[in-house]
Amino acid sequence: MKKIYLICSLAVFLLITAGISFFLIRDASAKVPANITLIDQNGKQLNFGEDKKLKLVEFIYTNCPDICPTTTQKMVQLKSDLEKNKVFGKDIQFVTITIDPYRDTPEVLQKYMNAFEITNSDNWIFLTGDQENIKADQKKIREVAESLQFQYKDPSNGQFVHTSFTYLIDKNNKFISKFPMGEEFDKQEVYEEIMDEIE
Repeated sequence: MKKIYLICSLAVFLLITAGISFFLIRDASAKVPANITLIDQNGKQLNFGEDKKLKLVEFIYTNCPDICPTTTQKMVQLKSDLEKNKVFGKDIQFVTITIDPYRDTPEVLQKYMNAFEITNSDNWIFLTGDQENIKADQKKIREVAESLQFQYKDPSNGQFVHTSFTYLIDKNNKFISKFPMGEEFDKQEVYEEIMDEIE
């Protein structure tokens, strides 16, 4: 009986270890396709692989009542810390991608930026879809999201259900780390990870 218990315990342990390893390997091999082109907050086309910098990628929708604006606010504070070290824009770029491109037009994204006093520049880019090709661009956004294992669903009530992570990717769009969104977004932890990558 004792032997069966030990075998079962070992089997459970191995399954858990294999599961954890799968997710670690899956994350480590994640890479955003560099050939994807979307529309930025100024209505200009932007290729995701264009800027060869570290990128902190945030997925939002502007009607989000809690976790998205909380994350953006914490990223504003993080930006201030990175600016003090003269690395923001030079070595690290923020990229915010809406998962609701139909509603979040460039004009709506600019209003969202203004609400957080985010300067309109190439250092923090907001991406959405082209309204004239919205179906195709919705697919592109989903492709970017799924490449980082960010999942979301529109239950048709304007309130998206989505994964709650932001992602640090390298200059070749390859996954480095992920961090919780909302109140769990640890500004200091993200700052230290970014600085470690830069140094």
